[in-house]
Amino acid sequence: MGTSVLQDAVASADDARDDRLQDAPGSNESRATSSEQQATSNTSQQTTMDSIDLEVLKTCSDWIAAGKQCELVTVIKTWGSSPRPEGATLAICEDGRVVGSVSGGCIEDDLIDKVRTHGITRTRPEVVTYGITADEAHRFGLPCGGTIQLSIEPLSATSQISDLIARLGQGELVARRVDLQSGDVTLGPAKAGMSLQVSETALTTIHGPRWRLLIIGAGQLSRFLAQIAVGMDYAVTVCDPREEYRDGWQVDGVSVLHAMPDDLVVEMKLDSRCAVVALTHDPKLDDLALMEALKSDAFYVGAIGSRSNDRKRRERLLDFDVTPEQLSRLHGPIGIYIGSKTPSEIAISILADMTAVKNGVALPDVMQVGKAKEAANIEATSDVCLLEHGQRVV
Repeated sequence: MGTSVLQDAVASADDARDDRLQDAPGSNESRATSSEQQATSNTSQQTTMDSIDLEVLKTCSDWIAAGKQCELVTVIKTWGSSPRPEGATLAICEDGRVVGSVSGGCIEDDLIDKVRTHGITRTRPEVVTYGITADEAHRFGLPCGGTIQLSIEPLSATSQISDLIARLGQGELVARRVDLQSGDVTLGPAKAGMSLQVSETALTTIHGPRWRLLIIGAGQLSRFLAQIAVGMDYAVTVCDPREEYRDGWQVDGVSVLHAMPDDLVVEMKLDSRCAVVALTHDPKLDDLALMEALKSDAFYVGAIGSRSNDRKRRERLLDFDVTPEQLSRLHGPIGIYIGSKTPSEIAISILADMTAVKNGVALPDVMQVGKAKEAANIEATSDVCLLEHGQRVV
């Protein structure tokens, strides 16, 4: 297809899409209210999975309410290689049932065996260490040189687990302090960036709402991105005011909302545990949402598009009231360069980039899509590529 013919086809498709958006509920003239957004949410919202840590806490609360003895096990320190990070939790009941994980399985087996053999006998928190010797590390499945230190806390109605769950349900970031001598527990507000702290006398763990991901656009790529993100324990919301894209789009555990993206970004009150990914290729939907997201505390804001589209997008955002400093936070073209071609591969590329930012890993510039393609002298693609069902990808 010649260049002029392709441009005409793109322009025609854009004009048709513009007409649909102007006439559709949720356009600038008829934006959905919050109640309407909830009413049109996909029913899969009802099956949203709890995060692993929240599941552990809720299970502990249920056991306490049922009058069962139980303990909360927390990874408080690791040396060398370790299967689970600091802060990972496990709940163990008097009958040996467990929820959560603190290792690859062997330490769990040892904890279960001790409970089934001796019962739960602790009356106050205890710090135990696994993997001190090479033989013990091998026996408990720890990598060479790996050592893991655990806090094992017997729980009761005074442990404030139910109060903690209630505060998390209100979206609070909470610091839970356990006195390691007496077992007394206090709850207080935590600040973003706070992490687990342990001393000889106290253990403070940080508990917060789940990491959230807002995806703009209900397309095929969004489906793969949402599926993988749910598996990574994100609370995922997909926003698209276009009925023809939203109709039939469903992923278990994902909320699908009929709303204008920029309105939803403001309404969600994005914090440092939130990411926003724009995938519609439509400036009227992507740009306004990005403008609001870049002003928020979201840890990651990205948009799909070719290098040419990315340059144009950045110029447009500067024409709004986005500052150069805010614009520097935009990840685009989105993802890391792994030669991805298919929607599933692109989704992996995006989430790899998100994960690096979330974990504070600074990737070399050459791993970014735009820089990598420039370094490899890969010719820039045209602004859009039209695929079946009108989907557009880079």
